[in-house]
Amino acid sequence: MRPSSLNLLFCQIESLKGVGSKIAKRYQTLCGTYVVDLLHHLPSGVNHRPIIKDFNVVRTGDLGTLCIEIDEHIVPANRRQPYRVMGHCGTQNVELVFFNYHKDYLVSSLPVGETRWVSGKLEKSFGRIKLLHPDYMARSIDIIPEYETVYPLTAGLTSKMISKTICSVLNMLPDLPEWLDAEFIKKQGWPSWKQAMIEAHHPKSSEDLSPFSPARARLAYDELLANQLALLLARTKMKRKKGFSVQGNGELSHKLLDMLPFELTSAQKRVIQEIKTDAGEPYKMLRLVQGDVGSGKTIVALLAMLNAIECGHQAVFMAPTDILARQHFATLSKYCEPLGIRVEILSGREKGKKRTQILTDLQAGHIQILVGTHAVFVEDVQYQTLGLVVIDEQHKFGVGQRLALTQKQPGVDLLVMTATPIPRTLALTNYGDMDMSKLDEKPAGRKPIETRVLSAKKMDELIQKIHHLSVAENRQIYWVCPLVEESEKSDLTAAIERYDVLRQTFGDKVGLVHGKMKSAEKDEVMDRFASGELSVLVSTTVIEVGVDVPNATVMVIEHAERFGLSQLHQLRGRIGRGSADSTCLLVYGTQLSETARKRLQVMRESADGFIIAEEDLKLRGAGEVLGTRQSGFMQFQMADLADHSDLLWTATKEAKMILNTDSALNNDRGTALKTVLYLFKKDMEINTLKSG
Repeated sequence: MRPSSLNLLFCQIESLKGVGSKIAKRYQTLCGTYVVDLLHHLPSGVNHRPIIKDFNVVRTGDLGTLCIEIDEHIVPANRRQPYRVMGHCGTQNVELVFFNYHKDYLVSSLPVGETRWVSGKLEKSFGRIKLLHPDYMARSIDIIPEYETVYPLTAGLTSKMISKTICSVLNMLPDLPEWLDAEFIKKQGWPSWKQAMIEAHHPKSSEDLSPFSPARARLAYDELLANQLALLLARTKMKRKKGFSVQGNGELSHKLLDMLPFELTSAQKRVIQEIKTDAGEPYKMLRLVQGDVGSGKTIVALLAMLNAIECGHQAVFMAPTDILARQHFATLSKYCEPLGIRVEILSGREKGKKRTQILTDLQAGHIQILVGTHAVFVEDVQYQTLGLVVIDEQHKFGVGQRLALTQKQPGVDLLVMTATPIPRTLALTNYGDMDMSKLDEKPAGRKPIETRVLSAKKMDELIQKIHHLSVAENRQIYWVCPLVEESEKSDLTAAIERYDVLRQTFGDKVGLVHGKMKSAEKDEVMDRFASGELSVLVSTTVIEVGVDVPNATVMVIEHAERFGLSQLHQLRGRIGRGSADSTCLLVYGTQLSETARKRLQVMRESADGFIIAEEDLKLRGAGEVLGTRQSGFMQFQMADLADHSDLLWTATKEAKMILNTDSALNNDRGTALKTVLYLFKKDMEINTLKSG
């Protein structure tokens, strides 16, 4: 049950005075439904409106406030001309200029012979001070704020409206119990939560907007602490759940290792042992395996599944797309058939009698490994003894969804894999409920990929070079574009347009794959490319992860400056999988920002995905790194992981210390900690704790 002290904060914004249903919908679009969401919507700027006393130091464009005596109204001859109000401030002549005006309003608001306070952007013109459409016109200076808060906006809301609504809430803020240690607050020089919230919404300078200001740092730390506490609570809950003690005899694993034409890397051996040790415990396994491009995650996953099968359990391998699911199905079938293990695939494409037969055999235990998309978790899919769930490229699930995925059978182990190296801070805030393993070594014999950067101005020359490679050396080429179709709002070259252009040179040896195509169409094109029938595959980022065509040795990425570093690294990882030399060509447009230049430089100089991930975070910030492609990652409101990484590590240590103290959540501070968890909407983790 939520503490009563938070009742105000969890009222709907619509309930506030002056906010109707229409405005509330705009707030919902901007920040959320509840008052607490509005409070977490922090200012992005501040306007200083000083009272002008010395007009000699005024510059055009300055904001200022002055008291003027109204001398005259100059009504224009027609509506196309501006309405002017002349006045003076001491000996300084002042002119107020209005377009799209209402004459009656201006006459009543600015009566001749009276004084009014006006504020706005000032312009110097022939010894006269001009204000075009003043922001404020008032009888009293008290109406005009010296420091005016600027907020991120959406259509139909202004900073004035948001500021007025937030100020009404700040005046009613409750005094919440303190959840931070008094000595720690003193050492940091931070205010209380209430005072921090008030100061954050009333900045007086750019320093107050800094993520390192006392108020903002305090609020960021609160959010990070709440997040880390919630993750650790969920982890504690999971670790307490009874599971299978899966300790295979190694018979199938040894047979597989004897079959493999290569030796496992030391990193693979280490991670496999970590998984087996974890699986052997009588509790549920919840483990994340991070592996750089080409580090051999699939074999690690297969050995984990064989360990479960040796104990009489079934395993599920889930991929994010139908293309990848079918590729994994082909790979796993190749290895499992000689071992006498039945592997089947289930996605939205399996229908009718075929689907019914798969479901029947699965429930009867005749299928040991099921590969598929989200379809493997729908209600009518029943297993005989599901022991292990493997999720590949798991970017779309949060903590609660990870918990839900393992509800198919009580005690089932969960192994999550990602080929997208995650910066340490993001891993800590999004996978803190999981044990982590890292594949940081590539198999022997993998040739390095040469990465070059070139201008789009050399496009014709590039196409001719690519054509020579495909004809003379039988090379296959990926050509990646960021859009599917031309957009009036973007100058990016569309995949469809590039496909049409390349067909003029390559004829029917060019294929096209993008996300708007039907699965069967995509699979047909991919099969033709994999078989060598196609020389060039034009694609959007649908081929970013997992697609494996060893004969493809060239990767062209158009408008590479528009991609994030991790995404570029993933795309580059589609080549270099065979014995031939491979080249990645990063093609940039005419406009190249400093950040984009650094990004391309990092790609040219580094092949280590973990280093690249950290650089991506530095260059773009957490918000962009998470983006839509990694939509399951935690989106913070008060904290910025690029700026507050030190606070994150401190919050993580504090959260561990709190939960290691048996009485921590059952005393006064425990009550306060539950308050901060609710404040940042961690209800699910609290309920998980209670039910556990």
